[in-house]
Amino acid sequence: MCLLIVAATAVQAKKKKLIAPTWPDGSQMEAWFMDTTRVNVETLGRQYLVTDYGVVADDSLLVQTQQLQHVIDLAAQEGGGVVVLPEGVFLSGALHFRQGTNLWLREGARLKGSDRIIDFPVCLTRIEGETCQYFPALVNADGLDGFTILGPGTIDGNGRAYWQEFWIRRQWNPQCTNKDAQRPRLVYISNSKNVTVEGVRTINSPFWTNHLYRCERVRYRDCFIYAPTGGVFDFSGREHGAPSSDAIDLDACKDVVVRGCYMHVCDDAVVLKGGKGTWADQQPENGPCERVLIESCRYGRVHGCLTLGSESLHDCNIILRHCHADDANRVLWLKMRPDTPQHYEYVSVENMTGRTGSFLVVRPWTQFYKPGDRKDMPLSECNNIMMMNIRMDCRNFFDVGTSEKYRIHDFTFENIDVSDERRAFDAMLIENTIVKNVKINGEFYQ
Repeated sequence: MCLLIVAATAVQAKKKKLIAPTWPDGSQMEAWFMDTTRVNVETLGRQYLVTDYGVVADDSLLVQTQQLQHVIDLAAQEGGGVVVLPEGVFLSGALHFRQGTNLWLREGARLKGSDRIIDFPVCLTRIEGETCQYFPALVNADGLDGFTILGPGTIDGNGRAYWQEFWIRRQWNPQCTNKDAQRPRLVYISNSKNVTVEGVRTINSPFWTNHLYRCERVRYRDCFIYAPTGGVFDFSGREHGAPSSDAIDLDACKDVVVRGCYMHVCDDAVVLKGGKGTWADQQPENGPCERVLIESCRYGRVHGCLTLGSESLHDCNIILRHCHADDANRVLWLKMRPDTPQHYEYVSVENMTGRTGSFLVVRPWTQFYKPGDRKDMPLSECNNIMMMNIRMDCRNFFDVGTSEKYRIHDFTFENIDVSDERRAFDAMLIENTIVKNVKINGEFYQ
């Protein structure tokens, strides 16, 4: 009898082991996505303590870009390793990490960005769906394999002067765009693979907080990402937050995990990008976002927990699950640009709790858009979008609008239990909608 029980248990365990997690399109998810092993800094090579090389701690008035860059370059020349910031404040302009170098901010360490734009020399970079001349970030890494940033210290963008300048400029010129104001990002990683950002605090970015372009196999784990949503004033005394301080922008990236992070910013949290414009799908520098897993995160105040657009082309196999929103404006926001061919498909939002303004938003996005003349312009499309096991308080659960510029079809709403002040849920607006066990304001949807 015991042998039979053991044999049966072994068979069950084998069957269970064979059942691998899948993406929304049914394809198998690599084991890499589920690996929660934390980085051991001792495995990253020789440690270069910056204060051993002439860098001064606890001096928030002295810009030490050259001194810090010297340590990075020295580490690269000597075969790589970890640039270590000890407790203290280190003020800097743009830093560029090299192959084999990594960054470790110890407890109490603060890498603080200069509030003078001259400390961020213009270079060829990627911003707002375009490759152009613009300002680099405080921390930059391009073309690296295995780049790692570790906490528990802080990367502080010191953004207040930049925020104030932006809002004053916007007051003077309401058509002022993000690129019209001169602001660096906080972290920009491009053309890289096997990237890990773990346990670090990234706060007060002048512009986007974390921007990744053409990266693959990226992990953001247990990070604290913050920018204020108030306390910034223009000449009229009107209060604002830190403008366009997106938490994580994924631009033409694939194979990404965002796990266990806290995000509170004055814009969207995780944003998928890839290009914009009438001919964007014909330009080789643009591309899709694929296989993105966001789980076990908490959102403070954000415009959107997961936003596709406003500079997206094709986003596929995206999962947002096991997350809680304290006060989000939106949970899933599908921005549809009339001037850009877009396709969002196989997106799943599962096991969300908390409070939000709108849960699902599908609307045209026309801010600063520039329609071009293209006779073969593809019709944009959203399909196979799934929302399951949702328990939230909403002001508007279903904020969906149709348009001749896009087609929306094959949405699933399953195991939904929400409060909804607007009471606008209408499954007939979306072709081939599946509705199972949907309860709104205590009543099942019929």
